[in-house]
Amino acid sequence: MPAPAAAPVALLPDVVRVDRRPAAPEDADAGETGQARRRTAFRPDIEGLRGLAVLSVLAFHAALPGLTGGYVGVDVFFVISGYLITGLLLARPLGLWDFAARRARRILPAAATVLVATAVAGGALLDPLRGTDLARDLIAAAGQFANWRFVGRQTDYLAAERDPSPLQHFWSLGVENQFYLLWGVLLLGLARYLHGRRRTAAMTLATAAVGAVSLVLCLRWTRTSAPLAYFSTGSRLWEFAAGACAALAGGALASRAQHRPVLWSLRLLGWLGLAAVVAPIVLYDRNTPFPGSAALPPVLGAAAVLLAGHGPLRGVDAGRLLTARPLRAAGRLSYAWYLWHWPVLTIAQARYGALPWTALAALTAAAALPAWLTLRLVEQPLRYGSSPAPRRGLAVGASALVIPLIAALALGGGTVRALGGTAGAPAAAPAGAPDGPRLLAPGTRVLALTPSPARAREDFPPGQGCEIPLNADRSPRCLFGAEDSPERIVLLGDSHAGQWISAALAMAAQRHWALEVLVKPGCPLVTLTVRNNVLGRTFDECDRWREATLARLASGPRPRLVLMAGLNRYGSPEERTGGWTRTLDRLTALGAPLAYLGDTPVPGKDVPTCLAAADGRPDACSFPRDTAFEPDPMLAGGLAARYGVRILDPGPLLCPGSGLSCPAVLEGVVLYRDTGHITDTLARVLAPRLDRGLLGAADPAGGGAGGGGGASAGPGAGPGATGAPGAAAAPGAPTAQP
Repeated sequence: MPAPAAAPVALLPDVVRVDRRPAAPEDADAGETGQARRRTAFRPDIEGLRGLAVLSVLAFHAALPGLTGGYVGVDVFFVISGYLITGLLLARPLGLWDFAARRARRILPAAATVLVATAVAGGALLDPLRGTDLARDLIAAAGQFANWRFVGRQTDYLAAERDPSPLQHFWSLGVENQFYLLWGVLLLGLARYLHGRRRTAAMTLATAAVGAVSLVLCLRWTRTSAPLAYFSTGSRLWEFAAGACAALAGGALASRAQHRPVLWSLRLLGWLGLAAVVAPIVLYDRNTPFPGSAALPPVLGAAAVLLAGHGPLRGVDAGRLLTARPLRAAGRLSYAWYLWHWPVLTIAQARYGALPWTALAALTAAAALPAWLTLRLVEQPLRYGSSPAPRRGLAVGASALVIPLIAALALGGGTVRALGGTAGAPAAAPAGAPDGPRLLAPGTRVLALTPSPARAREDFPPGQGCEIPLNADRSPRCLFGAEDSPERIVLLGDSHAGQWISAALAMAAQRHWALEVLVKPGCPLVTLTVRNNVLGRTFDECDRWREATLARLASGPRPRLVLMAGLNRYGSPEERTGGWTRTLDRLTALGAPLAYLGDTPVPGKDVPTCLAAADGRPDACSFPRDTAFEPDPMLAGGLAARYGVRILDPGPLLCPGSGLSCPAVLEGVVLYRDTGHITDTLARVLAPRLDRGLLGAADPAGGGAGGGGGASAGPGAGPGATGAPGAAAAPGAPTAQP
């Protein structure tokens, strides 16, 4: 998975001094002795490489044309960190507490400054629901486990639709600090019990082993779960290990760098490495599977540049190019600049909507001012002006952890009060009309938004375990209602089928039948191979799941009704028509009645968040009709009539009239829980309509679809059908990937 705007990267500061003798990089924190300072020489090429890394990432987030692969900057920085930290531990074996204190004093104060400022800005400028999410993200970021929070969020097909967090860039801070903990314990432990060449050999072996295992995980997870590969520590350790290998090899090369063959080899290595770093910045884009094998060029290239720098920088060295003043200035400011720029971009866009790249670039440049102030007033004073004693550094680190946590609690409490309390338990759904143009039954009134915006965000159907993960290709046994009944309704499709579980369960329960749920998010029931944007590749698991599910239905007892539903935005209209034909050929062979629910309108915006920002005004979050629907061959293409499928199209009910917009709230009921799925409350309201429209006014004891009668009537048959087939279709709407 590439680094989309929703998955930013953060760059950590570190030392850029290296011992030109076999002793490798040295940390230049406060309190170093004059002798230690004399043993180090400044590496301006490393500072420039950091500048190149941060500028590439900033350009990517600002959407600058031509720099679509700028997200590789984070990989470059991981290599630099592995190189410098390993060199530090090689040169001066420290106590574990001393090492932890140095890292805390160097990293945490600036991070805490940005966290607190983001909490204040978020509380003032973001709507309460976004503020609630931000408070949770603050806790994860302050606790240094933000990367794992975003693994969970991005691997969740539904949660991944939410807007990016202003603190999502702290995922890499979490990865860095988890690496420091592991590397410090490992290398300092080896240094305690081993000495000389034995210690160096053990460090080399440990580095190679960790790097090899991590690279295997990275390659595997990029194919199976791109968010896990992108955000997790395990799949990123090999990048740090590449830098560590450069540090280990550099010590051996330093004394030989003056030899002409070695010197020319290092120069060639430097140019090849720099080319391997720069080329992906221009050639990669959001569709490049990442990290995976695509991360090898920038990672190995950065390691090559670092290794080449062990020779003298002169003439036409690539390292001399990196010592340009603009790159070095960006390198000095890189940590604070990156910490500041992402909250500025995300909060501005949450407040004012999507911005052009020119505005994003201007905001990114403006973020350099608070970054410079943070560097001068926070980073440098605490780094150089505080006592070198470990207890002082640990105290600074502890304060930098606690203060953002207090800010998170304050922000969370404020958003809860603004929302009128927590989401709470689901309220009883108002009575729905079984047919007609009104949503609610005659005499039913809703006095307040139902569910509330806070509750709507969590208003999911029951049986979330039935909606299998993206990387699974088999559905579990998932039955509701009268599980022992030989009669059952099968609900079949993707997450837009799963949103109807409560309504289908009400239909089954009325007849004492079972409900079987066979649902895979992001996977069309239409026989069509698609690309999944969460996984960042072709959705092969979907094809396997569809085949296994159709075979499972063919080998089992015949259902009383197969209820099909799904997102109507996979492929082109022509591809959907062909795909439905192939699927219906298989389903018709079951001999069971077939029914189809037309897709619900797609708002394309986070409706609960919009309502919270608008103080619950029901008219504030409508969305364009022309983007809410796509042409549906099952409603307008004659397929339903050809295969004897009964249809019910909720579109004209949920987007009534012929105006330019569709409502997000209808008769007091909040219709959507996110950018495209209906609330479970609405599904329960619509249950009588589905029962009447798909099964007819049947005898609850076993009529309706029995004997292949009611549900297999022609399209639109039954008194509950809401509008003519295709009434909701809006030709010309853009095709979207799942």
